[in-house]
This record gives sequence, structure tokens and C-alpha cells, in this order.
Amino acid sequence: MKSYRFSIFMSILALGLGVSITNIRNHTFFNRTPQIFRGLFAMAALTLALGTSPGAALGQAAPSATAMKIGIIGSGNIGSTVGTLWVKAGHQVLFSSRHPENLKQLIDGLGPLARAGSVREALAFSDVVFIGVPYGAYPQLGKDYAREFAGKIVLDAGNAVLARDGEIAKEARENGIGITSAKYLAGARIVRAFNTLNYRRVASNANRPEGRIAIPIAGDDQEALQAASRLVRDAGFDPVIIGSLERAKHFAQGAPLYGQEITAQEMQQRLKTLQ
Repeated sequence: MKSYRFSIFMSILALGLGVSITNIRNHTFFNRTPQIFRGLFAMAALTLALGTSPGAALGQAAPSATAMKIGIIGSGNIGSTVGTLWVKAGHQVLFSSRHPENLKQLIDGLGPLARAGSVREALAFSDVVFIGVPYGAYPQLGKDYAREFAGKIVLDAGNAVLARDGEIAKEARENGIGITSAKYLAGARIVRAFNTLNYRRVASNANRPEGRIAIPIAGDDQEALQAASRLVRDAGFDPVIIGSLERAKHFAQGAPLYGQEITAQEMQQRLKTLQ
């Protein structure tokens, strides 16, 4: 690792000064533009000291050994926002759409960890799926991709809106949105998450300097809850496990924990009043 960093150090100096590495090693460049040299030396020394790779120096994320593969179904406002945060955290993300070619600008801006594809490709690619489509699409989505959803960890960010989604919104209100999602995405390991804030608030509150805000989550599968908790943290928030899918009703649209920009401690205190 040290020799690798030293090679980066030497290459930066050579590139900045317009000389060969051989000349640097022979010290023949010391008589040239000493002020430029001092500036470049400081930058290179900082790079070496911090252990920054060339990709990181350019602001490009690199997948870590524990990076997840995430498929985004519904790459609109919330899907593109949360997916972008995960790419910046070093995860590999496939943004899906009925028209993947329309995602070119998004993908090009995120670099090599992002790609575009179809819904089926997102499901095949991913360890975890994030759903950000209108809730009225859930029955058809579950029917069309029943085999792919079986056993898949799914982060469900949908809200059932009566004016938009019709009868399924009534069902979600009567039976609970977590239970309703589990019905239509049968076999999936569902965790309700990222449904309480609109995409603008998610973008502006990620890694908030004055303290992270809480994202409530709920699910029946412990492994899925662990994966969701990690992804909430990687997006720049603190997860608060509310309980089972049945308890997702506490942060459904219009419920007491919906739309709250509060810390995890504050949310846990409010949750006690709902027990």
C-alpha cells in the first residue's frame, strides 16, 4: 500500500510539472519553477498522508468489500434521490424504468457505480430492491414479477393516496399499509421505509450537520430489517425500528410519525406514546 501511495505521489508531481518521473528521481526538476513545485508538493503530500486514491480525489465512489447491489423500481423523485445517496455511499445501484434510455443523464452524473435497466434486470441484479412507484401499481407489479420478488428484501416507500390510487388506498387504510404491501408483493421480505418525507426533504436532510434525523422502518423479517437499517444509515439518516409490518400504520401517511423531521431519540420517545 505504501509503495502504491508513493507511486501516486510521484505521478502527481510529474503530471503537474510536465516532467518525467525519471527527472524527478534525478532531482533535475528542483531548479524549475520552485513556487509551482512547492504547491504541487503540498497537494501530493496531503494525498499521500490521507491515503486518498485517484478515484476518490476526483469525487468518484468505489464499491467497498461490503457494498450492496440495489435495484430501484421507480426511478422518479424519491427513487432517484435515495438511489443517488446510496451510490455516493459506495453501493452499486441499478435504476430501472420502462424507458431506461431516459435515465442517461442521471446515470452519467453518478459514475460507474450506477447503471440503468428494466424492472426485471433490477430484480435479477439486486441484493435489495427499493420500490418508489405509485401504490396503485403494486398489484400488477407483484403479478408480473412474482417469481423475482420471492425471497427478495424489499424496501417499500410507497404511500397509498386515495385520489391517485383508488380502491387499494382504501384497503391500505382499513388493513394497514404494511399488511397490504405484503399481500400484493407476496413472498417478498418487506420493510416499510423512506415513505415519510418527500424527496426534497430527503435530499436536504441527508447527513444533516446538526444531527441526523430518524427514518422509521417496520418489517417482519429480521435480516431484512438489518439490511434496511444499514441502508438508512448509509443514506445519511438514523433508523428507528417501529416493529412488525402491522405497526407500519404508525408512520403511514397521516399517522403520528409521518412527516416528522426529528432525531431517533425523539422518535423513540413519541413511539412510547403509541404503544
